[in-house]
Amino acid sequence: MNRKVKVLQYGAGKMSVYTMRYVYEKGGEIVGAVDINPDVIGKDIGEIIGSEPKGVKVVALEEAENIIKQTKPDIAIVTTMSLLSDVFDALMLCAKNGVNAITTCEEAFFSWNSNPGLTKQIDEMAKQTGCTITGNGYQDVYWGELISAISGSTQTIKKIKGSSSYNVEDYGIALAKAHGAGLTLEEFDQQVASVDKISDEERQAIINKGEYLPSYMWNVNGWLCEKLGLTVENQTQKTIPQTHTEDIESSTLGMTVKAGDATGMSAVVTTTTKEGITIESECIGKVYAPEDFDKNEWTVEGEPTTTLVINKPNTVELTCGSVVNRIPDVINSEPGYVTTDKMGGLMYRTKPLNEYVSEAID
Repeated sequence: MNRKVKVLQYGAGKMSVYTMRYVYEKGGEIVGAVDINPDVIGKDIGEIIGSEPKGVKVVALEEAENIIKQTKPDIAIVTTMSLLSDVFDALMLCAKNGVNAITTCEEAFFSWNSNPGLTKQIDEMAKQTGCTITGNGYQDVYWGELISAISGSTQTIKKIKGSSSYNVEDYGIALAKAHGAGLTLEEFDQQVASVDKISDEERQAIINKGEYLPSYMWNVNGWLCEKLGLTVENQTQKTIPQTHTEDIESSTLGMTVKAGDATGMSAVVTTTTKEGITIESECIGKVYAPEDFDKNEWTVEGEPTTTLVINKPNTVELTCGSVVNRIPDVINSEPGYVTTDKMGGLMYRTKPLNEYVSEAID
């Protein structure tokens, strides 16, 4: 491509501070920005990212389609919500207008196994208009590509086991409550754990209706199976309360979580495959005790057994770096809803983004 990659930023919150700056630093340009927050609507994006004015102001959601038609972006970066149903309208707007899109929505990483109905709708529209829609972020490398690479150097695999933890204090009260933080164990069992105490048939019916609430790892397991060529036989999810032996103060909840009560939860997803390999992954979200910190640990068990541990990852920056470095892959990809397992390894971009885009696309 003989010009800068043109990017629309959809969602001008915390993540966009990094994604927009990274786009500029990688030789691209932001041609529009959209948000629903009245506090940022009308602001120049330079003020948001801490730079000189860029001449691009954040517009209200109602103006999104007009901005797309006026600026004709090559790709949109959607950094808003975590469920596919929440970002569906944004992704469909891009698909209808033939604009590629990449989203940090966790479910979108591999939503074929949690909301196939909405995924198919986006896929069909994107194929009609010739654009690509995908989900990406921290999990692309740290829950995906790294595990795939380790597996590629392993002779025989029996099981893949992964765990990733995060502090619910960093993500607001809605997420903290959704993780059961502050509940007694009895309340946790009734309000949180009961959601997954259903049969496989009941779960599949909910998935088919587009009403399932997957943990982050539900989609990661699906991505890994697709990447490794594994055939899923069964997949289950259960939530387990996390506790601490001492009281913990939660500024987000505005309360003291008593010793023995739920500080949060672990969501464990277990996938069995036709090939005999089991994938068991968990994400642990809780109110941290003073000694806790973010941690990502994966073990590929077999010949040989290998464990990868990453302590204190900068998840926000790594997510946004992954998004921006994926931009050329998305633009070059075949049309449709294409998950990143189909795009090859994520690469560091030493040159401007446009130099990685096919010359046929201009």
